[in-house]
Amino acid sequence: MILVTGANGHFGSAAINFLIEKGYNKADIAAMVRSEEKGQELKAKGINIRIGDYDNYDSLVAAFQGIDKLLLVSGTDLQNRTQQQLNAVKAAKQAGVKHIIYTSFERKNETDSSPIAMLGSSHVQTEVAIKQSGIAYTILRNNLYLDFLPMVLGEKVFETGVFYPAGNGRFTPAARTDMAEIAANILTGKGHENKDYYISGTESISFAEVAAELSTIAGKEIAYISPDTTTYIGALTGAGVPEIYAGLFAGFAQAIEQGELLPATNDTEKLLGRKPETMKEYLTKLYSKN
Repeated sequence: MILVTGANGHFGSAAINFLIEKGYNKADIAAMVRSEEKGQELKAKGINIRIGDYDNYDSLVAAFQGIDKLLLVSGTDLQNRTQQQLNAVKAAKQAGVKHIIYTSFERKNETDSSPIAMLGSSHVQTEVAIKQSGIAYTILRNNLYLDFLPMVLGEKVFETGVFYPAGNGRFTPAARTDMAEIAANILTGKGHENKDYYISGTESISFAEVAAELSTIAGKEIAYISPDTTTYIGALTGAGVPEIYAGLFAGFAQAIEQGELLPATNDTEKLLGRKPETMKEYLTKLYSKN
């Protein structure tokens, strides 16, 4: 039996859809949601629903009963995620889960000096807990999603240009759907126990190149402006973005500029069985509809 946490989220729901598409028996797929109401759509697909909450340890132990493989999708509560995920690992151990597949993140610097330490420490601590648990594991060191781009670009990018403090830094993002399909392939495959995989796109890109691609799509020049970090955070918070997320977006920009998101190795094509979606393909699909 496979269980997917975060089953209502983009990654978890995509992974479940790929499991179904690949012909995996629906009776052997379970989805963890926080309430019966939130599980209705999945239940209609024939998926088993398990009620569980990262903040409720006993509910996790109950949800993980009889589960062989657990896709532990990292939580979205930045302030409480570390304890929530440690709860999940401990509960998996108590429930007898045999294999944890965890969606972690790409990085080089694991210290507090990392510009994305606020995000990274919970991943690092969760990885340590998983490896110390004695449960077979697969760690997916996922790079930034291509889906991160429209969040950074904003809804008026064709009028305002690309405004992001990443300088000339490069990174190798991949589409979230490609990453979710890789997770599904691992869940249904063999030989992935006790491995760390590096999941990134197969091309390194800069935000200047993102602006150039948008220029091609729009048929006019889209400028790239790389402000200083203070100016950028001020612009976001002034537009109503919560400070914690403004800081996170700025942190990713610094990480990109420092080369944190340029992995030394890449397992994506091998695990996906094909080339992943490119930045050009993603942006063309996203913006050509507008």
